[in-house]
Amino acid sequence: MKNVAIVTAAVLSLGLAACNKDNADNNAANETAVENTASTDVNAAVENTGAEANADAALNAAGNEVANADNAVNSAGNAVANSTTNQ
Repeated sequence: MKNVAIVTAAVLSLGLAACNKDNADNNAANETAVENTASTDVNAAVENTGAEANADAALNAAGNEVANADNAVNSAGNAVANSTTNQ
């Protein structure tokens, strides 16, 4: 019976040893995963910054077009006023 207990203890010890993972490897893998996620977040933020800059430029261009249209309307109004005054 004593031999069975010793063999059982040895088998259980080997089983537990096989189940234990190397914490250094796990920590390194977790750290790498965190770094990759952070890198992805930074890349997404940079891409969004570019999109925001493009949207801002498009809004500025649209604003300039509206201002140009306003100037054209004012010029046309001035031309009509001049033509009536200079008859």
